[in-house]
Amino acid sequence: MKQTTYDQLLEAAMNVIRREGFDKASVSRFVKEAGVAQGTFYNYFASKNELVPAIAARILDEQLARMKERGDAETLEMLMDTMIDVTFTITEEFRDYISFCYSGISLYYSFERWDEIYRPYYDWLESQFSKLQRAGRITTELELKAAVNNTVGLIEHAAEAHYLSRAVTEDRTTAEAELKRMLVRALTI
Repeated sequence: MKQTTYDQLLEAAMNVIRREGFDKASVSRFVKEAGVAQGTFYNYFASKNELVPAIAARILDEQLARMKERGDAETLEMLMDTMIDVTFTITEEFRDYISFCYSGISLYYSFERWDEIYRPYYDWLESQFSKLQRAGRITTELELKAAVNNTVGLIEHAAEAHYLSRAVTEDRTTAEAELKRMLVRALTI
């Protein structure tokens, strides 16, 4: 598939930001790396700060695409395996950007923008939970939207503790197994 100019710019910006840091990176470096004219950047982004939600959206789009590639889960255990594995993998791959995105969103944008970025992921998981709930595989005692939000938050926190803060000392396999055990118990009570 041919890469769009937007994708070229975003990928170039991510590469420059990874090498130089956000503060030192410049629009001129982004367009040079993308091989486009200086003014082209402003056709897609109002300012350099607009890259923050664009990068966050790119990461979450990739995460959701990988989860969807694995298909609908027949059991809660299968769904948790998919979510936990993909989230840990994405966090490891994009760790250079995740902290940057969190701080940038809180500095430049409202949490409503953060919710917009997450909305496709939340909607997908709510659909998965709803199917499992109708099949009697997860509890009907939980409100789905809250269960979705809490599940995503907990999985992301565990992956970030493992790869970003190094607050967790166990290996990835152990961390994932403990997380899965806790979530399956919580969602099937």
